[in-house]
Amino acid sequence: MNVFKRLISAVQSSALGKRLAAPKSLREKYLVRTGVILAVGLFLYIILNDLVMPIITRHGQEFPLPNIVGMTLDQAAPVLKEADIVLEVMSQQYHPDKPTGTILSQLPTGGTMVKSGRAIKVVTSLGTKDVIVPGVSFCSIRQAEGKLDAVGLRLGSIKWEYSDSVPQKAVIFSFPESLTVVPYGSPINFMVSRGPRPTTVTVPRLVGKSLDEAMKILDEKGLLLGEVKRVVDERYLPETVLEQSQEAGTELMTGEAIDLVVSSTD
Repeated sequence: MNVFKRLISAVQSSALGKRLAAPKSLREKYLVRTGVILAVGLFLYIILNDLVMPIITRHGQEFPLPNIVGMTLDQAAPVLKEADIVLEVMSQQYHPDKPTGTILSQLPTGGTMVKSGRAIKVVTSLGTKDVIVPGVSFCSIRQAEGKLDAVGLRLGSIKWEYSDSVPQKAVIFSFPESLTVVPYGSPINFMVSRGPRPTTVTVPRLVGKSLDEAMKILDEKGLLLGEVKRVVDERYLPETVLEQSQEAGTELMTGEAIDLVVSSTD
């Protein structure tokens, strides 16, 4: 209010104000005073609009959040201070190759549009520590992976091998092997069983036998019945094997299938 009065006084004391103050009638004096007030109001509007408001507006502008992942806390501090961002350490975790204090992740992520004063949460590294590889033999892959996770290790690659002693899809051994000391977060590889190695069998002669008899022979040999095709041939009893896809005496792996052609009367 004092500023407003001083502005009016300054206008009245100016050459223009003195000329405006010259009229003698009350009406003229009223008009002059009104004109001075309007002029001061216009001047204040210009000051607020051109100088004050831009400052306020710029203060609330958004900007991309700096990416500080990979920096240490000491390195990130001046970057965030310049952007007027508050840093909060949300948690800490061991890492096999990131030194203590290294920022592993941030929330919000780098590049997110934020305003000054925003808080950013980070996860930092505790450095590395040594852990012992747990025993995983005879465990399923899921069970073995759970054991790794419990001590801060992770699953690496999986290789498969036949085994007569370890059930199919169970872990035979790990490499590095159990009880080995490794850095926290290291990958542990598994050798997993395919089950017993398949054996070969000699294909029996099925031609001339009934379909039921042929199926029993295949089952005893560890072979499977494949496609059965029926053809009309009244020289034989119905369901007599006329042809087989693998000749008798051929060597096949157990579990393989043999197709048959059998007789039919219609």
